[in-house]
Amino acid sequence: MKKVESMIERSTDGMCTIYCENDMICLSMSDNKEIRFPVEANKKLKNATEKQRKNIEIICGGTGLHWPDLDEDLSVTGIIEGRYGY
Repeated sequence: MKKVESMIERSTDGMCTIYCENDMICLSMSDNKEIRFPVEANKKLKNATEKQRKNIEIICGGTGLHWPDLDEDLSVTGIIEGRYGY
């Protein structure tokens, strides 16, 4: 897990970049596809501060996202399938 001061996280294998922008969680994939979902779709993200939302880690070899301040984890596959947690 690698933290980046700019609050933009990149997977070590270059598969994706993750960031929070304008109340959206954004994943930019290495194939130039971008996936976004509103923070409103996830209860923990909705109730979090901007600083907490932006503190994102890429985990599990690039297949998951983790918000350590919120104890929240989401899988990239789940996000692609429209599952954003509770």
